[in-house]
Amino acid sequence: MKNNPILYRLSQLMSLLLGARIFVLLLFTFALYVSTFFLFNQEESLRKFVFDYKVHGIIFCSVLSIAAGGIINRFYDNEKDRVARPFRTRLQSFLKEKYFLYGYITLNLISLIISALLSPRILIFFLVYQFFIWYYSHKLSKILIVNNLTYVSLSLYPFFGMLVYYQHFSLKIFLMAIYLFLLMLSIDLIKDLLTKNVDKVFGYSTLANVFQKKVTYNTIAIVLAINVVVSGVIVNNQNELNIFSWYFILSMFFYGFLLFPILTHQKNKMFWVINLLRVWVFIGVIFMLFNGLYA
Repeated sequence: MKNNPILYRLSQLMSLLLGARIFVLLLFTFALYVSTFFLFNQEESLRKFVFDYKVHGIIFCSVLSIAAGGIINRFYDNEKDRVARPFRTRLQSFLKEKYFLYGYITLNLISLIISALLSPRILIFFLVYQFFIWYYSHKLSKILIVNNLTYVSLSLYPFFGMLVYYQHFSLKIFLMAIYLFLLMLSIDLIKDLLTKNVDKVFGYSTLANVFQKKVTYNTIAIVLAINVVVSGVIVNNQNELNIFSWYFILSMFFYGFLLFPILTHQKNKMFWVINLLRVWVFIGVIFMLFNGLYA
């Protein structure tokens, strides 16, 4: 491939984008913009929102920090990924390790420079975020239960930042935060179930490889069952049914449908379950968007 410089450079670019998890970043950016304007922002008009440079700055810094986090996580999980994700690892092999590290440092520095220009508090916010992303990859990802809770918390950290920025706290947002936390937690627990053997070989203490299979399946089922209850509470607390309310109504039936393969320990169905849950996150963002546009 080195005989074709253009193709080789494109392969290197693809390696870096995969390391930064570009597809996750695109979904994250879309979700952060939709939730910020239609959920957290209760006063600003669209015009004010578009020209609020701090909002765009915070979202941009969040995206850069998460991209850097994807790169450093890949660096620490490289040996594990060679077994669990051989195709992606092969694509990433076109770029030397040092360039991934350069990318990690560069993305974090740009994020910190921009956040420092926005305000000292925003700078501290991202310093803390970047530190815990690194510490998760370095240490916390191998600690039982802590790994799952930290991963989900870091995934939601930028949303919390936008909530603090707009200072719009309510029972509705609190319940939605619990809902999203539990949804992300169930996805992470199923991921551990699918990579159980690889995690055990490389010293990752997860629920799936420390306890019996039954414990893991029951824990996932309990998390989803609690989210059914949370969905019902969210709907019950709505003054009137809107488009977004229907998302939580459908969630109760959706989780009930997924509980069957989980409670019957059908590991061959877990790949489909985890991807359906991931799609359900995206569907939730779409419901929020349409609710905001047509409310």
